[in-house]
Amino acid sequence: MDNLESRVLENCSKVMENSEIEREKDKIAGIPAEEEAVVSEKKRGIEEEVVGRGKEEEKEEREQACGKETVQREKCRDPNTCRCPQLEAEPIKDNRQLLEFRVRSRDIDWRQYVQPLDTSVRAAAVYLDRQADFVGSGRRPVTEDSRRELLVCHDMMGNYLEDRHFHSSQKYDDYRFVHWSAVDYFCYFSHDYVTIPPCGWLNAAHRHGVPVLGTFIVEATARLDEFLATEESVEGTVEALTRLCEHFGFEGWLVNVEVTVPQSKMPSLYRFVRQLTTATESRVPHGRVFWYDSVTEDGQLRWQNELNSRNAEFFRRSHGTLINYAWDEGHLERSAQQAAREQAHRHRVFMGLDVFGRSRRGGFQSVETMELIANSGFSAGIFAPGWTFETLHRFGYNIKNPRGDDQVNASFLARNEAWWARIWPTLATHPYRSLPFFTDFCVGSGRLEFERGARIAGEESPFFNLSRQSLQPSVPLDRNAVHHFDEAYSGGCSLLVTNYERAFRLFVTDFELALGVLLLSYVFKIDGDAAATTFDLLLQVTPLRRNDEDLYLFCGDYEGSIVAPQRCYLSPLERDPPSGLSRLRQDSRSLAAGWQVRHYLVKFDGPVRVQDIGVMCRRPAESSTQAKLGVVYVDALSLEDLRGSWTDIPVYGKRMWNEQRT
Repeated sequence: MDNLESRVLENCSKVMENSEIEREKDKIAGIPAEEEAVVSEKKRGIEEEVVGRGKEEEKEEREQACGKETVQREKCRDPNTCRCPQLEAEPIKDNRQLLEFRVRSRDIDWRQYVQPLDTSVRAAAVYLDRQADFVGSGRRPVTEDSRRELLVCHDMMGNYLEDRHFHSSQKYDDYRFVHWSAVDYFCYFSHDYVTIPPCGWLNAAHRHGVPVLGTFIVEATARLDEFLATEESVEGTVEALTRLCEHFGFEGWLVNVEVTVPQSKMPSLYRFVRQLTTATESRVPHGRVFWYDSVTEDGQLRWQNELNSRNAEFFRRSHGTLINYAWDEGHLERSAQQAAREQAHRHRVFMGLDVFGRSRRGGFQSVETMELIANSGFSAGIFAPGWTFETLHRFGYNIKNPRGDDQVNASFLARNEAWWARIWPTLATHPYRSLPFFTDFCVGSGRLEFERGARIAGEESPFFNLSRQSLQPSVPLDRNAVHHFDEAYSGGCSLLVTNYERAFRLFVTDFELALGVLLLSYVFKIDGDAAATTFDLLLQVTPLRRNDEDLYLFCGDYEGSIVAPQRCYLSPLERDPPSGLSRLRQDSRSLAAGWQVRHYLVKFDGPVRVQDIGVMCRRPAESSTQAKLGVVYVDALSLEDLRGSWTDIPVYGKRMWNEQRT
């Protein structure tokens, strides 16, 4: 166990028993179990751990869920449209169910429940020089030659747990994913025949501009024989899978064939992959199909751990290949050579990382594996990032409390942020670019529910509903802030600042203000010595057509705005902006005690780009004052919207970018 892991656990005030410590050391260090000594045995061990994790526990959870669903139906506001059992996600078990479209929700119009993917939410990815630092942290654009993507494959205890519900369960501490800005594709995985992603994951991913994949996995020879029997059966399976994408609103498939394929059936399997790729690409917006490195050209089930001539035909017929995670540096070199022979970019090759540490370094040593992938120019496929939650039971936590647990929630969030912060330097980050921009930081769960800083009357139950997740910070919060569940302005949580020493980044942005008019609003709260504590939201602004000059806006509470080269210190509007210009409700008098709203209206003398948003909060040394951020809102306005008062910043006329330039 490394020092970071020890610090995270110490901060969470939990002590591991000696036996659990030793097992965690083995897992993090990547020491394989006996049955994983060779690739084929490794696969068997994975199946036992992922699929067979407590059949009796799974049965008990299903029975408990059934009882919860009965209670939930009683809470539904509109019984005419709810139909809760039909809105619960389910996998497809066999070919007959697939071809006959036997799903409970076959008559549901999922457009009412699933937000469509909008890729305009975010801009092309960039590489950050320093992920957390705000001042002086540059970015480098991702080019076609330097492009590396990230596929996250979510598998946790077999999946279809609390996340399968459309309406929330009460297990607010369950696994949540918030680091969407680094993700290019999100796959929901189980060992069922056809895995359909639950709508909560679809909504959370789509809100952040991320395509979602289901899983088509063949682990039984009988199923393989059925769908590859004839050209008609291949076409029927392709049609059925494409129909599922269209019906449920997700973007494509990870195809995983883990049985030996008779040589005579290989042409049919190739045809299936090609037709599925073509159909998904043509009929599903942003459609994608990925092949998992398993079967070779002669039909043998042999994981190659690289791209080579034995699996290249599947690579050619799909959008990319997820390489099994038992690779070494020789596999990386040979994969690069094969990609060159294919005249294909390396970003289409996703080298696998199993976070549980099988075969490669995982756990908190995952960065070593990720650095090898990045330095070789390949994309990465992260399997089972739920490790940060799932392994908490080894530390004495009860991760199966149906109503959630405060210690589990805090420990998971701290551990998860620390894990992602470690690997972030190997990833590219997608800036937010769509305006208006609004977030209340809700992660899709809460112990309580808040509105305008006050608990909602009658809503005293915890909730877990990923569809309610708001836009999340662009970089890991590790050591800068935490999601705070005791108080919120709206939703289930706010951000509690933990770094009071320097400015830190929250959002990487690419907001274009073509007319040069900016509206910024935020809601915050200071608990403690408010008079001695300063709270600023920081914006980095650049000329619209250049990014080599910076102007920092300190949006705090100053005695009059100070407009100076490179740094401007702004005071909030004395009154709320004109009605209709802000998503925040205008009556600030109805806020719960302690919460404050600040609005800033700025007019530049030319087009600009807002490139970063961060926080700088200062308090006296040894102070226990706490600062919470509840909402951030940004919008670009028209000149006609300029009414009342605003701040003029003549960035072009007075050389505001840098007084050293001519």
